[in-house]
Parts: sequence; structure tokens; C-alpha cells
Amino acid sequence: MHLWTFSWLCGTLSALHTNAPLYSLLPPLLSQTFTAWCNSHLRKTGTQIENIEEDFRDGLKLMLLLEVISGERLAKPERGKMRVHKISNVNKALNFIASKGVKLVSIGAEEIVDGNAKMTLGMIWTIILRFAIQDISVEETSAKEGLLLWCQRKTAPYKNVNIQNFHISWKDGLGFCALIHRHRPELIDYGKLRKDDPMTNLNTAFDVAEKYLDIPKMLDAEDIVGTARPDEKAIMTYVSSFYHAFSGAQKAETAANRICKVLAVNQENEQLMEDYERLASDLLEWIRRTIPWLENRLPENTMQAMQQKLEDFRDYRRLHKPPKVQEKCQLEINFNTLQTKLRLSNRPAFMPSEGKMVSDINNAWGNLEGAEKGYEEWLLNEIRRLERLDHLAEKFRQKAAIHEAWTEGKEEMLQKKDYETASLSEIKALLKKHEAFESDLAAHQDRVEQIAAIAQELNELDYYDSPSVNARCQKICDQWDGLGGMTQKRSEALQRTEKLLETIDQLYLEFAKRAAPFNNWMEGAMEDLQDTFIVHTIEEIKGLSTAHEQFKATLPDADKERLAILGIQNEIAKIVQTYHVNIAGSNPYTTITPQEINAKWDKVKQLVPQRDQALIEEHTKQQNNERLRVQFANQANIIGPWIQTKMGEIGRISIEMHGTLEDQLTNLRQYEKSIVNYKPKIDQLEGDHQLIQEALIFDNKHTKYTMEHIRVGWEQLLTTIARTINEIENQILTRDAKGISQEQLNEFRASFNHFDRDHSGTLGAEEFKACLISLGFDIANDAQKRTGIMEAEDFKTCLISMGYNLGENEFARIMSIVDPNRMGSVTFQAFIDFMSRETADTDTADQVMASFKILAGDKNYILADELRRELPPDQADYCIARMAPYTGPDGVPGALDYMSFSTALYGESDL
Repeated sequence: MHLWTFSWLCGTLSALHTNAPLYSLLPPLLSQTFTAWCNSHLRKTGTQIENIEEDFRDGLKLMLLLEVISGERLAKPERGKMRVHKISNVNKALNFIASKGVKLVSIGAEEIVDGNAKMTLGMIWTIILRFAIQDISVEETSAKEGLLLWCQRKTAPYKNVNIQNFHISWKDGLGFCALIHRHRPELIDYGKLRKDDPMTNLNTAFDVAEKYLDIPKMLDAEDIVGTARPDEKAIMTYVSSFYHAFSGAQKAETAANRICKVLAVNQENEQLMEDYERLASDLLEWIRRTIPWLENRLPENTMQAMQQKLEDFRDYRRLHKPPKVQEKCQLEINFNTLQTKLRLSNRPAFMPSEGKMVSDINNAWGNLEGAEKGYEEWLLNEIRRLERLDHLAEKFRQKAAIHEAWTEGKEEMLQKKDYETASLSEIKALLKKHEAFESDLAAHQDRVEQIAAIAQELNELDYYDSPSVNARCQKICDQWDGLGGMTQKRSEALQRTEKLLETIDQLYLEFAKRAAPFNNWMEGAMEDLQDTFIVHTIEEIKGLSTAHEQFKATLPDADKERLAILGIQNEIAKIVQTYHVNIAGSNPYTTITPQEINAKWDKVKQLVPQRDQALIEEHTKQQNNERLRVQFANQANIIGPWIQTKMGEIGRISIEMHGTLEDQLTNLRQYEKSIVNYKPKIDQLEGDHQLIQEALIFDNKHTKYTMEHIRVGWEQLLTTIARTINEIENQILTRDAKGISQEQLNEFRASFNHFDRDHSGTLGAEEFKACLISLGFDIANDAQKRTGIMEAEDFKTCLISMGYNLGENEFARIMSIVDPNRMGSVTFQAFIDFMSRETADTDTADQVMASFKILAGDKNYILADELRRELPPDQADYCIARMAPYTGPDGVPGALDYMSFSTALYGESDL
């Protein structure tokens, strides 16, 4: 019994030895309060008391009261009217009270049977303390202090209310009104209450409590207001009724808060899942549309069309692909974050829709890069091919035009029958002329073979206008064969008549023989001087210049030959003039005239300086190309090693990081910012690369780095630092959610790095096992804890070093959890997840189920109205939409199955 209760009883007992009337010693407020408190419980059995000291004398209603407030059955009462029967019943009641750990001091059955009011009130107060107040505890305080602290907290927000005790603090009635308004604000308009009107305040509180809260009116407003110090026990008894009336609402509020928390986590996770599905679908659709474009290898017929394709590809690499690289990286980060949150909230892992796994996206991305690989090289090769084709086609047209011009009229000449009516001298002249023609024909054989070779090369390079080239070439070859046949026939005819002919002008013949090859040489020289050329290096243009200089060195000898040929013609003219030879027409042996030779010679001399200028311009162009190569190489030789160095630094940082996770995250973000600040140099290199491609430069001996190497390295660098930052963020999430200290994380990191001897960022199975054992983990052969990851043998070694008793079966079970894909290695993030689950606790399906049961009033089902009353609207609708109908035998229409819903939240069944 409490000391203050015992003191009160002792004072009462001492008063019994005085001559004062018994009722004059009874506090009237206390008797009224206790009577009302007893009746609030007895009315549940359909009875009540009128006089507290008289109605408990036979012990029957006293036993009934104890059964109601304890919920237990007492021994069967005696129904007799004799004193002994009454004492027996009261003793049974007192023994039951004593069995509950209450020491009854100076209270005997005889005093209760005799109607001792003080003893009766003391007994009732003892019952109230044990069954109504003793169980009240707030922050490990005693019953009275706990009840007082509860009142103070509930009334703290209300003005003019200052609860310091259980007597004068309640006189103005505002304390009772504040308690009611705090829990049921719709019952009292607290703003209209006045501190100077305690009667109204008290009566308002008592009436509302009796009408709406089922708390009987235990006090009178007049007694409280008219007493300087209201009875403490009466106030405590009445206030305890408020505590018990509102404790159920507090439990419901706690249960609702738990459910809201769980549902909020579930709703957030579902939104993350929907976002992942949407982003994955968009990225896969973009890849699906892009791959056919990259796989299209149908060449264009013109340089302009192929160069446009190259420009489109550059736009794709610079503008379209980089955002998709970021989306892919962000998608992986979101997926890892979602899985971490699901693990932290004890939810099953997220499995994306079929075809949308991270591995599926990586496979699709690999197909994209496979299609992209070689596409640019193919474009450049096609441009080279078209350039070569254009050059060959122009060369074919030039040679074909020259040959066709030469053959013009040759067929008619060979088909003439002029020798049939010619004189002997004319026949001889015709024969010589024909011999000169045969010489000329033989000289043109090389040109015809060159034309055929060029046509063949155009066919092999798949020239788009090959049909017309082939037709023209065939026509030239057919014509050439025809000329050969006709030449042979005419030669035979002239030889048959040669016996009839005697004189042939040797000078004409000599002129023709020397003029024909010289003329052919000049035509070849003009053709070579006008021939277009393609070079890609300084060395190639120097070779052309050297050949041209060698050609120019032959010009003096050629001029001497020209003068010698012209000298023959001059000698003919001299003979004609000297001997008055009558020559009809021109030289019968050749169509070449001195004027034609001079004209062609002048043309050759005119083309030589033009060729000089073209070679000089090409030399300047190749010098500029070489400058572009060196400019690109200088930057690439700096950026390439820089990227490789940064990749190595990131690898070391992820293994050797110190300090708190927040410090590590700050340092990594600063490091990421320093890397991103390097982007302008990458863009500058892209500009240099574009200049090189526009200049059609296809190789660079000054550097081993290509633009593609730099692009891939830069993308890998950004992706690696982003993944490292995400790993630290997930560790922070794990630490905050699981309550893991920084010291624990440091210990985990130190142990992980100790066994990660190759600094790969992963542990093998044996290393992982040793690492866990070094941290004190205990793993036996039977099924115990269910988490883990590393390379299988590394993980095992890690566990052993942490103190775990590792059996093969248990270790195999842990490896199946930490390494579900059977990769044989354990990442640091998976290691942290395993250790977090061993050191923290989370909500379970049973806890959520118990919370729903509180909201349902201990029923096995719950109604939609109960959910809407206790939960926020959106979360109530969320539950109603997903809960299955309750099918148990005790169900009612509209009953919902909260048990299957609770297990589904944690993946133990389908939601």
C-alpha cells in the first residue's frame, strides 16, 4: 500500500477513538465520488449501491464489484443472512485483493460487516488504487505521478490550465474541459469557457463526460467550488476514469500511425517502381528505334549524301546519345536505391516486368554499341570509295573522249577503195600512209587497255553508273577490234598492189614515222598534265612534285625532237621547191601537220605552269592537314592519360575512403565537380576532331588516341563516379534506417578493405567469410541468420575472422542470399546490407497485423468505415482497394481481410 494511503487510514483510525460522530469524519465529496465510481462498474451487472458503508456489509456486492473490475471469477459467495456468512464473503473479497499484491493494513472483515465507514472507504480507495490507478505509468513514474504527468501533457496547450496536483488545480473546471476537448474537440467549445466561471466549467465537463464518454458524475461542482482544498482521492478517482476512457483512443492513434508509416513506405516504393518501368520502357524503345538506323549499311551514290550521313552520325554521338547514357546511369542508380529502400523496410526485392531488368537494358545497350561500332568507319570508307569512284569516272571519260576523238573517221578511211584507181606513186603513198596508221594504231593500244582497266575497277568498286560505263567501254573495244580487222584487210589490199607502185616519198614516210610517236607523246603529256590526283600526306604530294620535275627535265630533248621533225618537213618543202615536184595535197603518209605539232607543243608548255600551281596548292593543303593532326594529337595525348589517371584514382578512393559517410559523400561530389569542369576540354577536342573529318583526314600518326577512345573513356569516368556516389548514398540510407553508428560503418569498411587484397571492390567467398568472423559473427550449420555477399571463398574467410562458427551448409545458405546471381563475389554494398540486417530491427507483418486488430476492436476483420475513421483518406482508400473480402465464419457484409493484406505488404503472399 502507498505511504500516503496508509497515513490517511491511520489518521482515520485514530479518529475512531474520539467521541466525534462517525459521519462527521467522512469527507462527503470522497464518499460521493467512491459511490459513483463503484456504481460505474456495478451497473454493468444491472445493480448499484446507495450507501457505500451499508451496501457492502454482506460482501455480495463487494465480490461482484471485484469480479467486474478484475475480469476474474471469485469463490462462490455465501447466501446466508447471518454475520458469519457476511464475514466469510468479505474475507473472500479481501483475500482476492491481497492476492493481487495489495497489503491491507488495519482493514478487517469485521469492520466492513459492522459498517465502519472509514474502513469501507479505505478499502474502496485501495481497490481504486490497485485496479484503476496502479497500472498508469508514464516514463517509468509511479501511478500518481504518472497520472499527473499524463494530465499535464494533455492540457499543456490550453491557456489558463496549470495542473500541478489533484486538488486546487482542478477547482476552476478548465482542467476537466481541457482533457475532454483534447480528445473529443467536437464535444466542448473550449474558446467560450471562462476561468472566472468555475461552476459552468465543472458542470459542463461532468455532463459531457456522463453523456458522451460513459463516465458517471462522481463529483458535485458546488462541493469542489465551496471547498478550499478539494479531496485529492476523489479528484484522482474521477480523473483516472478519463485516463481509462481515452487510453483506447491513444492505442488506436498509435496503431493508425504505425499503419500510416507502413503504407507510406509501400506507396513510395510503388511510385519508384512505376518510374523505373516508365524510364526503362522509354530507353528500350529509343534503343529499338536507333539500332536499325545504325545497322543500315546501304551506300549512297553521291559524296554529298554520304557526308550528310556522317554529319547525322556526329549529331547522334554528340547530341542524342549522351543524354541516353545519363538516363541509363540514372536508371541503374534508381534501381539500386529502390532495392536498398525495399531491404531497409523489410520488403521483397523489386522484380521489373519481363524484358525490363537492368541486365536486359545492359544487353540492349550492348546491342546498340555493337551496331554503332564500325558505323563511322564504314561511313568514312564509303566516302573514300565514292571519292575514288568520282576520280576514276572522270579519268575514264577523259581517256574515252580522247580515244573517240582519235578514232573518228578512221573506219571511213580504212574502208576507202582509193587504191583501185590510184597511180603507182599514189599506191606507194597509200601503202606508206597505211604503215604510219598501223604505227599510230599500235601506239593507241595502251590507251584502250587503260580504258578497259578503269572500267573494270569501276565495276569492282560498285560504281552506280557502271552500266553506262560498261556500254561505252564495250563500244570502244568493239570499235577497236573492228579497226584492227579493217586495218589488216587494207594492209593486205595495199600489199597486193604494191608491185604496181614504185615510188614512195621517204621524207614523207620519215616525217610520218617520227611525227606519230612524238604526237602520241605530246598527247600523253597533255593527258598526264591535266590528270587529277588525290593525295593524303605530304610524302605523296612530294612524290608527285618530284615526278613532275623529272618530266620537265625531258622537255629540252623533246623540243629537239620537235625541231628535227619540223626539219624533215622543211626539207620536203626545200626538195619540192628545188626540184619542182608536183605534190597534190598533203603528206600522204600521215594526217599530222607541223601546225598541229606546234599547237600541241604550245599546249604542253601552257599546261606545265598550271600543273606547277596545282601541286603547290595541294602541298599547302597537306601542310594544313598535318597541322590539324598535330593540334588534335597534342590535346588527345593529354586528355587520354588524364582520363586513365582519374579512373585509377576513383578506384583507389572507393577503397581508401576515411571519415564519416557525409564527409566521403561531400568529397566525392567535389571530386565529381572537378571532373565535370574538365568537360570544356573534351568539347574543344570534339571541335578539333570535326575539323579533321571535314578535311577528310583519315589517319594520325602523332597519337594512339581516337575521338571514340576519348568519348568512351569520358562516359565510363562519369558513370563510375556517379555509381560510387550512389553507393555512399545507399550506405547513408542503410545507416540512418538501421541505426548503425559511424564507428560500426568504419569497422565494416576497415574489415572489408583488409580482406579485399586485390583492391577490386569485391570479396571472394573465403575472404567474405573471414571478414564476417573478424567482426564477431556466429554462423553454425543449422539455419540461423539469413543475409550476406562476397566471392564465395573470400566471404567465408571474412566470416571466420569475425568470430563466426561457420558450417558449410550455413555458409552456403548465406552465399545464396548475398550472391543470388552466383557471381562468386560480394560487393561492399551487399556486405553493408548484410551487417545492417544483423544489427537492427524493422517492422514485421505480425506487428502491422496487430495494429490493424486494434483498429478493428479485436475482430478478425475490419470495416471500411473503421479504416476511414482511423487513417488519412488516401491511405484508407489504398487499404480498401487492396484488401480481400473476409471469408471467415464470423464475417459481416463489407468485412475486409486485414491479415492477408499485412502479409502481402512484406512479400509473404500476393498483394
